[in-house]
Amino acid sequence: MYRTLTALLITSALACSAPAMAQADMPLARDLLERLIETNTAPSGGSDTRGAVALLEAALRDGGFGDDEITVVGLTEKLPNLVVRLRSPDPQAGAVLMMAHLDVVEGLASDWSVPPYEATEQDGYIYGRGATDNKAGAAILVANLIAMKREGFVPDRDLIVMLTADEETDGFAADFLATQRRDLIDADFALNTDGGLVIVGDDQQPRAFVIQTAEKVYVTYALSASDPGGHSSVPKTNSPISQLARALVALEDHHFPINLNETSRGFFANWSVVAPDEDRPLLEALAAAQNGTDGPEGIGDNPYYNSLARTTCVATQLSGGHAENALPQTARAVVNCRVLPQESTDDIEASIRAMVAPFGVNVELIFPANPSPPSPLRDDVLGPVTATAHRYWGDVPIIPELSTGATDGAFVRKVGIPVYGVGAIAEDPDDIRAHGMDERIGIDAFADALGFWYDLTRDVATID
Repeated sequence: MYRTLTALLITSALACSAPAMAQADMPLARDLLERLIETNTAPSGGSDTRGAVALLEAALRDGGFGDDEITVVGLTEKLPNLVVRLRSPDPQAGAVLMMAHLDVVEGLASDWSVPPYEATEQDGYIYGRGATDNKAGAAILVANLIAMKREGFVPDRDLIVMLTADEETDGFAADFLATQRRDLIDADFALNTDGGLVIVGDDQQPRAFVIQTAEKVYVTYALSASDPGGHSSVPKTNSPISQLARALVALEDHHFPINLNETSRGFFANWSVVAPDEDRPLLEALAAAQNGTDGPEGIGDNPYYNSLARTTCVATQLSGGHAENALPQTARAVVNCRVLPQESTDDIEASIRAMVAPFGVNVELIFPANPSPPSPLRDDVLGPVTATAHRYWGDVPIIPELSTGATDGAFVRKVGIPVYGVGAIAEDPDDIRAHGMDERIGIDAFADALGFWYDLTRDVATID
């Protein structure tokens, strides 16, 4: 399917009907964004999304949504999710689900140049924790749904907005909705504000539109070794620390084979338009690489490309010993793996066990995998996305992305709903501040993303 992507880039702007100019409500969206930033949903705010949900629910009710369209539900009192549905009176197709999350990672005031939990306008940006990840997405979805409700827009399919409570931690909220309240969010496909972006260069001109269509699967193991120990003045030849060290070196030296899927092969085929010139031979070689091989020469020197092309495992925590003058009785390392979505985590675990067994090291699963298959590059999704992106950012290439991290989209994909990350916020990839200090969003970039989502929502909700 990835081979049809080039054709889509050329033809989709003609193949999709363009709606009227955006009528998105920027004042409302900005007000919601600023108030969401000032509602602390980080650990320092109690890891509590009730205030954010109450704020958005009140706005929705003021916008004309009623009890039968709004649902607040969650696993715990402090972490409610908000689901709202704009119903079609005569659905012609399955619903479209739109996603964002309300929780944020911590922002340390001592690190920031502005207060992290205040919305500060400065130099054309709005600063604050969650400005891009992901309260902008929540504000955009709610403001657009209210605008459509007020103007009397009648969709040909239901439009559902899902705002979750704990994406930045364990994702249990999204998993709960996907597995236990599927009735609330069941859809033909989902559009996620928490994935994808518009890449701009140093001159702030758009260079590419990235759409996230797959995510690596997160899984964590504990590697351990033990021994009765003894006095450090009488050392043994193979202490637990030594055993574990040898196993970790073996793990680091091991490279899982290249395994490209539809998304990653399409990424390597198209990424050269924004990559440095020196990367282009490697990208060309990767796009043509045979699965099951070690990959082209030089891939190990580029951690990002390497992570897109194969499963990776890395030691992230290490502990051992109990006294400086005693032989260690235990040693333990935490190993985090990011598994390609088309691969079996059972096979990866078996490989790790075989790899460390010669060193007497045990393997324990401590965070199980959440399988998440890649979303197909569907013409009925990529067509409207491409046409709308070209309307806002010109004839930029549309590039599919395999995310090396994870979002709530993984839980939705797991139950069979394809997810497409089309956040549409224009950012310089060398200055992305999500999870970092002085997180910010350009005011113009926010307005463009708002309009993009408004137009795209109307596009996919209108069945010709």
